[in-house]
Amino acid sequence: SLHVTSQEDIEIPSRRVLITGATGLLGRAVFKEFNENNWNAVGCGYRRAQPKFEQVNLLNSVAVHDIIHDFQPHVIVHCAAERRPDVVESQPDAASQLNVAASGNLAKEAAGIGAFLIYISTDYVFDGTSPPYKETDVPNPLNLYGKTKLEGEKAVLENNEGAAVLRIPVLYGEVERLEESAVTVMFDKVQFSNKSANMDHWQQRFPTNVKDVAVVCRQLAEKRMLDPSIKGTFHWSGNEQMTKYEMACAIADAFNLPSSHLRPITDCPVVGALRPRNAQLDCSKLEMLGIGQRTPFRAGIKESLWPFLVDKRWRQTVFH
Repeated sequence: SLHVTSQEDIEIPSRRVLITGATGLLGRAVFKEFNENNWNAVGCGYRRAQPKFEQVNLLNSVAVHDIIHDFQPHVIVHCAAERRPDVVESQPDAASQLNVAASGNLAKEAAGIGAFLIYISTDYVFDGTSPPYKETDVPNPLNLYGKTKLEGEKAVLENNEGAAVLRIPVLYGEVERLEESAVTVMFDKVQFSNKSANMDHWQQRFPTNVKDVAVVCRQLAEKRMLDPSIKGTFHWSGNEQMTKYEMACAIADAFNLPSSHLRPITDCPVVGALRPRNAQLDCSKLEMLGIGQRTPFRAGIKESLWPFLVDKRWRQTVFH
C-alpha cells in the first residue's frame, strides 16, 4: 500500500539560526544557504518582511527579546544595517540606532541564551592607506558609516565575548533592484552605450558575492558548534581587485557589450562621504581554518545581472 507521509517523517533540522536583515541582499543569501544545508532558519526583516520573514523592528528591544526567546536559536547572523554611506551622513541618529544600539542589544540577548552571534561589518573601518589589513590592524574609519559599524563591533564584543565580527567589502549578487548593490547599480550606465558615462577609477575595490559570504557564515557557525575558540574578528573578501571603471568594463565584456563610452576618472572623489582608497582585507585567518568560497567576478556578475539585460537578443545567443 502507499506509504502516507506522516508529520513524524518530515525531519525539521535541530540546528536553529536566526538571520536579521533577511530581506536584504546579503540576508537573503545567508537565509538560503543555511536553509538549504540542514539548518532550521528563521529570517527577520522590517519593511519587506511579509510573508516569508518575521517582521521585527530591531530598535524595539521587547520584540527582539521575544523572537530570540521564542525561537531559541543556536546562531544569530546579524545582517541588518544602514549600509549607504550618504544616508548615514544625512541621518546619523537613525543610523547609529540601527548600526550600534540594536547590535549591542542583539549581542546581549544572544549572550543571554548562549547563542553564537555573527555581526556583519565592513572594510570601511579602515582608512585604506596601508593595505592589506589583518584582523589585528588598528581601524581608522574615514566616514560616519565606517565609524558606526566600528562602534557596532565594539558594542557587540563588549556585550558578548563569544561573538564573531565578520568584516566584508562591497557586495553584489542576485538583486531585486539594480540599486541594491553598488556593483549592480552601474549596469544601466554600461548598457546605454549611446551616452558616455564617467566611472570612478581611483578607489580600489574587491567585489564580493553574497553567496560566498553566506557560505563563510555557515561554515563559521558549523565550526563554532564544535569549537568554542571560534570567536573574535574575521575578514572575508573576493580576491579580484577592481575600480568601478574596471568592474563596469568587466560587466560589459561579460555581456558582449561595448565599453568605449565608459570614461575612467582617476581623481579622488569630492562629493559625498569620504571613502578609503584601498581597504583590502587579508583573509588568511579564515583560509587557514579551511573556511571560504570565491565565485569568479565574471561568472557571479552574469548570474546576477542577466535578468536586467535590456537587449533580449542576448538570451538567444546564450540559451539556444
